Amino acid sequence: MLAYIVRRVLYAIPLLIAVNLITFLLFFSVNSPDDMARAQLGNKNVKPEMIERWKREKGYDKPKWFNAKAYGIEKLTDTLFFQKSVKLFLFDFGNADNGRNIGYDIRVRMWPSLAIALPVLLVGLLVYITFAMTMAFFRATYVDFWGVIFCVVIMSISSMFYIIGGQYLIGKLLHLTPISGFNPDNMFKFLVLPVIIGIFSGLGATSRWYRTIFLEDINKDYVRTARAKGLSEGVVLFKHVLGNAMIPILTGIVATLPLLFMGSLVTESFFGIPGLGSYVIDGIRAQDFGIVRSMVFLGSVLYILGLLLTDISYTLVDPRIRFS
Repeated sequence: MLAYIVRRVLYAIPLLIAVNLITFLLFFSVNSPDDMARAQLGNKNVKPEMIERWKREKGYDKPKWFNAKAYGIEKLTDTLFFQKSVKLFLFDFGNADNGRNIGYDIRVRMWPSLAIALPVLLVGLLVYITFAMTMAFFRATYVDFWGVIFCVVIMSISSMFYIIGGQYLIGKLLHLTPISGFNPDNMFKFLVLPVIIGIFSGLGATSRWYRTIFLEDINKDYVRTARAKGLSEGVVLFKHVLGNAMIPILTGIVATLPLLFMGSLVTESFFGIPGLGSYVIDGIRAQDFGIVRSMVFLGSVLYILGLLLTDISYTLVDPRIRFS
């Protein structure tokens, strides 16, 4: 198993380098520093000396790959690629255009994002599996039929409806929670509504997908063997079927892992949560390329880490992988 994990770690390194290189090309070749300066200064009546001054102030006046005017190792280090891209591997994100340290902002803002994303992931996983198992247990009955219809209705409605409807019903009419805002000293009352909406909005699509996975396994030979041994249908479903279905479920969970830190763009913006999702929105609105570039790289790192953790978790639910 150790050799399997080492191989997966080694696979992740060149993948991360490739993502970093592609990100650099997109930000500094397709979108040149001159274009960044014009976007910040305004496209009308921008003089060349204004562009050069902006590039010099923000550190974008260096050569991209190789600095022929420098000496020694600085020929490589005193470049845009090293200053703006290579340093990201050390999680040195530099400063935003407004002068704030991006790394500090990320460390502060990741906690509100985690406070929303962790309950949505963990509680939601429990709710989705339980609901899907219930439909699978009562398959071909009215419980299954109306459960599927309920899932289709939920997944057919935009998450924006749940956010606005939840704010109006629970926040404005019933006054149970604040409509928006955030207070670190009393996070629960500000986060309970976003968490509930996050879980409910994903109930339809996720539960329906889990139900399909369970039904694919429910008539396989190993399940019939378990039934032949006299095991109850509940034990067969929750012990045998669920255990075998964990691999595709874990594969689906990996797509949500970056959101644990990156946050939800829509949810945080509508509820005024100062997390990383709203941080990205603020960076895009301000056309702050330092923030956007840092968050793109961080998202790539988290997604690759999620893939790695998923591969490792496979070894826990499928013993055959440990010896492959």
